Amino acid sequence: MFPLSALADLNELILRQIRTMPEGGGYATNREATQRLSAAIHTEGVQLRVTPQGATPSYCSGATYLVFLKTVEALERHRQLRLTPEATAALAVRGQPDGTGIWGRWNANGPGTARLFYELGLGRNFTSYAEARPGDFMKIFWTREVGKAERGHSVIFLGLETVNGVEHVRFWSSNQPGGYGEKSVPRSKIAHALFSRLEHPERLNAAPSLPKSDPYLASLLSKASSFAEACKKSGL
Repeated sequence: MFPLSALADLNELILRQIRTMPEGGGYATNREATQRLSAAIHTEGVQLRVTPQGATPSYCSGATYLVFLKTVEALERHRQLRLTPEATAALAVRGQPDGTGIWGRWNANGPGTARLFYELGLGRNFTSYAEARPGDFMKIFWTREVGKAERGHSVIFLGLETVNGVEHVRFWSSNQPGGYGEKSVPRSKIAHALFSRLEHPERLNAAPSLPKSDPYLASLLSKASSFAEACKKSGL
């Protein structure tokens, strides 16, 4: 086990969790993928245990959620964090619809993760690449659509790089078609980006007091929003 005292911040711990994740495994958004994601997350009393090796095939929001929970698990294992039984139970994936509970917020269209971070005060949200650091959670919007017609991707930012003279964004997630792994895309292909930095994981203890459902996130299955509204709902 590594000493958490040697870590500069939580971003570094998040990057360490990525290195323990499976590689490949295929990409799918079907019921089987969600069932395997659910089975990879064990919540008993105050004990959180994450075993992602069987969570394949996978999809993007499930992949980033597993890394998020593995980070929480590492903090608890090293006695840097203690969640209540109620907060631990709230982290489970039980097929919650978009906007409902912790997973339903994380998995929602639009600013799901950023909205959750804002509601619980888990960390700050921002849109500037200049402020972004490896280990930040990131929602990519491939087009300007937000909501029912959006094309998005939940990832963990790894940095900017230049490939053949073109600026690229490098990230980790479950990517089509291969599944878990890194990918690099031209920055010009990203219409909008919304970053979330984990700073206060202890505030997950307030999770049981959240409203059962977030009406804004729940509405994005059938309604259109805008990036400006998504940012406002994320505290920007």
